[in-house]
Amino acid sequence: MFYKNSMSLKLVGTFVAIVLFNITVSVAQDKAPKLGKNSVKEVVAAMTLEEKALMVIGGGRDAAPSAFTDGSMVGNTAFRIPGAAGTTNAIPRLGIPAIVLADGPAGVRMDVKRKNDEHKYFATAFPSGTTLASTWNPEVVKRVGEAFGNEVKEFGADIILAPGVNIHRNPLGGRNFEYYSEDPVLTGEIAAGIINGIQSNAVGTSIKHFVANNQEANRAGVNAHIDERTLREIYLKGFEIAIKKSSPWTVMSSYNLLNGTHTSERKDLLTTLLRNEWNFKGYVMTDWGGKATNWVEQMKAGNDMIMPGNNKQIQRIISAVKNDSLDIKLLDANVERILNIIVRTPSFANYKFSNNPDLKAHAQISREAATEGLVLLKNDKEALPLQKKQGKVALFGNISYALIAGGWGSGDVNKAYTVSVAKGLTNAGYELDKEISGPYGQYNSNYRNWNKEFPVSDELINKKANECEVAVLTIGRNSGETKDRDLDYDYYLKPTELSLIERTSEAFHRQNKKLIIVLNICSPIDIKGWKDKADAIVLVWQPGMEGGDAITDVLSGKVNPSGKLPDTFAQNYDDIPSAKNFPGTPVDNPTDVIHEEGIYVGYRYFDTFKIQPAYEFGYGLSYTTFSFGSVKINHAVKDKVSASLTITNKGKVAGKEVVQLYISAPAKTMDKPMQELKAFSKTKLLQPGESQLISFELPVSALASFDNNQNAWVAEAGTYTFKIGSSSRQIKQTANFSMGKAVITQKVNSVLHPQAPIKVIKP
Repeated sequence: MFYKNSMSLKLVGTFVAIVLFNITVSVAQDKAPKLGKNSVKEVVAAMTLEEKALMVIGGGRDAAPSAFTDGSMVGNTAFRIPGAAGTTNAIPRLGIPAIVLADGPAGVRMDVKRKNDEHKYFATAFPSGTTLASTWNPEVVKRVGEAFGNEVKEFGADIILAPGVNIHRNPLGGRNFEYYSEDPVLTGEIAAGIINGIQSNAVGTSIKHFVANNQEANRAGVNAHIDERTLREIYLKGFEIAIKKSSPWTVMSSYNLLNGTHTSERKDLLTTLLRNEWNFKGYVMTDWGGKATNWVEQMKAGNDMIMPGNNKQIQRIISAVKNDSLDIKLLDANVERILNIIVRTPSFANYKFSNNPDLKAHAQISREAATEGLVLLKNDKEALPLQKKQGKVALFGNISYALIAGGWGSGDVNKAYTVSVAKGLTNAGYELDKEISGPYGQYNSNYRNWNKEFPVSDELINKKANECEVAVLTIGRNSGETKDRDLDYDYYLKPTELSLIERTSEAFHRQNKKLIIVLNICSPIDIKGWKDKADAIVLVWQPGMEGGDAITDVLSGKVNPSGKLPDTFAQNYDDIPSAKNFPGTPVDNPTDVIHEEGIYVGYRYFDTFKIQPAYEFGYGLSYTTFSFGSVKINHAVKDKVSASLTITNKGKVAGKEVVQLYISAPAKTMDKPMQELKAFSKTKLLQPGESQLISFELPVSALASFDNNQNAWVAEAGTYTFKIGSSSRQIKQTANFSMGKAVITQKVNSVLHPQAPIKVIKP
C-alpha cells in the first residue's frame, strides 16, 4: 500500500511539474515578441542562436531530391505545394511562418498529383524567356507577370524562383531558353517587366543566377574568368537594370566560381556591389545544393540563406558563432533581411489561397505574348500570310505534331495540354492533308521516336506537291538544365532534317508552290545550310502551351508579326566570339572558362569586327512597312539627353514596329563597340497611314563605359552618334551631339578582380 501511494505521489508530482513547465513555456511564449506586432529587430533580439541558424538554412525538404549529374540538386517539398522547390523554417513562438519557394521561370512548377487527392493540378506554361524578350515589349511581359504572379499566389507559394537573366554568351548554353538575350539592356528591361507584374500580386521573385552562370557544363565547379569591365558592362548590367527598376524580393547567387571564388562566397559581389552600390534591400539565397561548402563564408559574404538546407549546415552555423568565426551581429543582419521579406508574404498574411486561378484567361495571355514574340525571319514574295481559302496544307516535321512549349529542368511546367502547330492550323479552319498528318500523328504517339525524324518517302512528297497548296515544315530543338547543347547534332541540322527540307523544297517549288519553315527552337541554330530552300521562315522559340494557336495567328495574318531577334544568328558557328572557349577547358568537364571576347558579346562583336551575320540582332519582318521620321535631339537638360522621332505605318495592314536606339560613343581612352543598344520602344498597333511620336530620354550615365583604371563609369568627351532603326543593321536615322568634356557619372568600388590579367580581344 505504501509502495502504491509513493508511486502515486511521484506520478502526481511529475504531472504537476509538467503542467507548471507548460504553463511557464506558454507564458514565456505569450510574452515573446511576435513578427508583425513587434519590430523585426525586436524579434531578432528574442531569437535563440539555434533559431537564428534555422532562419538562414532552408527547410522542409521532406521528399527525395532529384540528383543532377553535376552533383547539385533541385529541392522537392510536399509542404503545401507538392513539387515546390523548398521552404524556409517556421518559428511559431515568434510568429514566424514557413514560406514556400517554387520554380520556375515559365510557370509554377509543381506536381500534378497529390496524396489522397484525385484532382490534378496544372499551371499555365507561359512562353520562354527568349520568346518574351523577342516581344521587345515590357508592358506585354508585365501582363504575363501579372497572370503568372496570380498563379504563384493562388497555388499557395510566396516566392517564385525567377526570372533568370544571365546573358546568352553562346547559343549552345543549355538554359538559354530561360534567359532573355545577348544584350543587357534588353535583358534588364524585360526582366523588370515580368518582376513588376509578378510582384503586383504581393508575392516575390528571385532574380537569378547571380552571376555569370552562362553554361551548364560543370556549372557548379567551373571558374569563370572575367575582367571587371566586362562584368559590369555585360554580365551584371541586366541584373542592375532589373533590380533598380523592379526591386525583386530576393536574389539567387549562382553555382559557378567567379575569378576563383564561388559567387555565394563573394562579399564584394553580394554586399559591396549588390547592396552598397545598387541599394538592394531584399535577401540573397544560394542556388539549390551547389558545391560551395564554406557556409560561414557565405553568411559573411551576405548570402543570407543556404538552400535547400540540412541539419549539418545548421549545426555548422551554431558552432561558428560559438567559436567566434562568425560574428553574431553579422548573423543577425542575415536573419533581419529574411524576416523583412517574410512579413510581406501571403503566408505571413495567412492568405487563403484557392488552388484555382483563372487558367483559361491566363492561357489567352500566354497566347498573345507568344504571338507578339514570334519573329518573321523571311517572307519572299509575300509567301505569308496564308490565304484563308487555301487548299490543303502538307504539314511536315515531327514537331509540327508535338509542340515544344518550353525547356526541361526547373524551367519546366506541368501543363494540362499543349496546342501543336497541327492543332492550331485545324482550329483556324485550315485543312491538313490526312495522308501526311495521320502517319505523323501515329509515329509521334511513341515517345521513342521523338528524336528521329519520321521517314517521308520521295513518292509521298511529290504526290503532296501536286495535291496540296502549301507545305509547312517545323524544325524543333529543346534543352535544359545539366547539359549544354551539342554542336554537331543540335546546333546544326541532322542529315534527315536537311534531306526533308531539300526534297520538300524541290517538289513544291517544281509546282510553283511555297515552303514555310517554322522554327520551334530553344536557341539559335545553323541557318546558312538551308535558309534559301524556304520561302518564309517563322521563328517561334518555345512559345508556351498555346504555341500552335499563336503560330497560326501569324501564319494566317490574324496578327501581324512584330517580334525582333534578341540574339544574333551567325552565318557560321566559328563566327561567334565565344566559340573558341565555350564551355572552357578541358572541354569534356571544364574547370576554367576564360571570357576572351570581353565586352564583344553578340552584335557588339559582329558589328565592330565587321562579321556578316545570317540575321542580325533586333531583326524581324512585318506584313507592313514603316517610315522613320527625322531625329530631334535635345541635350540642354542637365544630366539627360532626349531624342524623338515619328513612326508611320506606310503599308496596307495594321502593325507594330520596334524602334531601337543605338549609340556610337567616342573611343579616345577606351576601346568601344561600334554601337550599343541604349533604349527601345514598341509602337502601339498603328493602322495604315497612322503615326506615333516616339521619345527617348537617357541619363548621361547611359552613355558611359566602365574604366578599370579609374574604377568609374566615364562618358568621354567627343561626338556621340544616335542611330535609330528597326535592327542593329537597319539604321533609318542618325543624329550627332557633342560633349565638351569627359564626365565621371559614377565612382565605384574596385571589386571582382581576376586572378590573373585576362587578354581580351580588341578591335
